[in-house]
Amino acid sequence: MTSAEYRLCDVSFDRSFGDRDARIEREQALAVIDLLECNTFIPVGHDGGPYRLRIEAVDGRLALHIADDQGEHVVSHYLSLTPFRRLLKDYARICESYDDAIRHPGPERLEAIGMGRRGVHNEAAELLRSRLSTKVTIDNNTARRLFTLIYAQLVRNTDHRVLLS
Repeated sequence: MTSAEYRLCDVSFDRSFGDRDARIEREQALAVIDLLECNTFIPVGHDGGPYRLRIEAVDGRLALHIADDQGEHVVSHYLSLTPFRRLLKDYARICESYDDAIRHPGPERLEAIGMGRRGVHNEAAELLRSRLSTKVTIDNNTARRLFTLIYAQLVRNTDHRVLLS
């Protein structure tokens, strides 16, 4: 097995409900492109991929459904969102601050927001890697991009105020 086989080749989302926000759609599309371009994704105990990942919000939990490139189910992993709540709130606030900073530009403000965003991404990536470690091995960059996708999926399916409360 080569390392190229232990990667994601497709990412999809449950889009059956939720708002279509152009900003969220754009962020999600860019994260998917970045993720598919370079990732490490190794389901524990599986012979190799590449893999397809479907992300859903189900009953207050996050469902990650993994299939091989032919679409045959490999494993599903359900994550409680409770450990991610603070990070999701922080990320939502940073996104709002960024949107506001774009309307009222100032390079130092954008720089500070970028640093905050990287910090949240790093913390969330480590938590995600830890929470998935019994099912899937992922590298830090893959975890960072997955967190962006998870955030976008949750925002699409939840009122923004719920994430901030």
